[in-house]
Amino acid sequence: MTSRSAPEPPSSPRSAGHWPLRRMTARGREEEHRVASPLELLFDLCFVVAIAQAGSELVHAVAQGHAGQGILDYAMIFFAIWWAWMNFSWFASAYDNDDVLYRVVTLVQIAGVLVLAAGVSKAFENHDFLVVWLGYAIMRFAMIAQWLRVARSTEGTERTTALRYAGGVLLCQIGWLGLLFAPEAGRPWVFLVVALAELCVPLYAEKDFTTSWHPHHIAERYGLFTIIVLGETIAAATVAVKSAVDEHDALGELLPIAAGGLLIVFSAWWIYFVVPIHGHLRSSGQAFLWGYGHYLIFSSAAAIGAGLEVAVEQTVGTAHISALSASAAVTLPTALYFLAVWGLHSRHFKVGIAQQVVLPATALLVILCTFLGDWAVLTAGVVSALSVAAGVVMTTRTATPEAATGAVEGA
Repeated sequence: MTSRSAPEPPSSPRSAGHWPLRRMTARGREEEHRVASPLELLFDLCFVVAIAQAGSELVHAVAQGHAGQGILDYAMIFFAIWWAWMNFSWFASAYDNDDVLYRVVTLVQIAGVLVLAAGVSKAFENHDFLVVWLGYAIMRFAMIAQWLRVARSTEGTERTTALRYAGGVLLCQIGWLGLLFAPEAGRPWVFLVVALAELCVPLYAEKDFTTSWHPHHIAERYGLFTIIVLGETIAAATVAVKSAVDEHDALGELLPIAAGGLLIVFSAWWIYFVVPIHGHLRSSGQAFLWGYGHYLIFSSAAAIGAGLEVAVEQTVGTAHISALSASAAVTLPTALYFLAVWGLHSRHFKVGIAQQVVLPATALLVILCTFLGDWAVLTAGVVSALSVAAGVVMTTRTATPEAATGAVEGA
C-alpha cells in the first residue's frame, strides 16, 4: 500500500504560511476542519464571470432563432470553463500547500479564465476560438506546472501519477489546436474527441495511485460553486426584468416570469443541499462519476438564467421566437437540473419508490409546463416548489423523530 502524508498540525508551515516555497506533498484525506480557502473562493467568482458571458451569448443565439447552434457553442465553451475549474478543485483538495508559488500559479489560472471570457463573444458570433483557446491554454499550462511540482516533491507511483497528469494535459492542449485549424463543420467532432480524451486523463493517471482528495472539502467546493452559479442565474434574470420594465413598462406581463423563476431557483438550491453528500464520496469510482456528472448540474443551472432572460425578451417582443420556444428555454434546463441532481445526489438517500419518483416526475411535469404559454414559467416554478414540499413531507413521515427533525432542518 502506498503511504500518504499525515495531516499536518495547525502550527505547521503549510497552514501558517510562513515560508515562500514548500514541498508539494499530499494532504491527509482525514484532515480535520478542511474548508475552502479565500483563494478558492476568488477562483470561483472569476470563473463565474466566464459562465455569465457564455450565458449571455446563449440568450442572444436563442432569442435570434439560432437555438441549435447556440446550445452547441454553449456546451463547448462551458466544458472548457467547467473542466479547468474541476481539475483545479480536485488538485487543490489533494495538494494545496498555500505557498507563494502555488498562489501565483493559481492567479495565473484565474487570468486565463478571464482571457477565455473575453473571447466568448467571438466564439459564438464568428466561430473564432483563438482567444478562447489561448485562455484555456493559460489555465492548462499552469495546471501542468502544478503537477510537475508534485512530481518533483514525490516518488514512486505518486510521482508517476503526477507525470501522467502533466503529460495528458499537455497532449490534450495540443489536440485543442484542431478548433483553430479544422474546417468549421469538423470542429464539433474535434471537440468531442479531445473532450473525451480530457475526461480520460484522470482515469489513466490515477490507475495505480489515488490522489488524497478530501471528501468534505470537495463536497463544499462543489456546493459553493452551485450557489454561485444559481446566484448568477438570479442576477441575470433580475437585470433582464429590470431592463424590460424600464424600457417597455411591462411589469404586469413580467411578474409571472419573475415569480416562477424565483421559485425554480429556490427549489434548485433546496434539492441540491437537502442532504450532505460528502458521506457518499467513499471511493474514486463514486467520486469520478459524481464529479463528472456536475457538468450537467452546473451547465443547466446557468442555462436556467439564460432561459429566463429569453422568456423576458419574448414577452416584451424583442426576441424573434415563439412563446413555446421561450418557455422551453426555461423548462428544459430546469428539468435537466432536477434529473441530474436526482441521479447524483437524491437517489442515494431516498427510501421507497414513492420518494424515488418525486424528482423524475417533477422533471416530466416541468417539461409539460412548456405548453402553457404565458403561464409556463410560473407553473413550472409552482411545480418545483410543490416537489420540494412533497419531499419534505415524505422524508418526515418515513424518518425517526430525530432524523425527521434533522431532515427538515438540513433541507
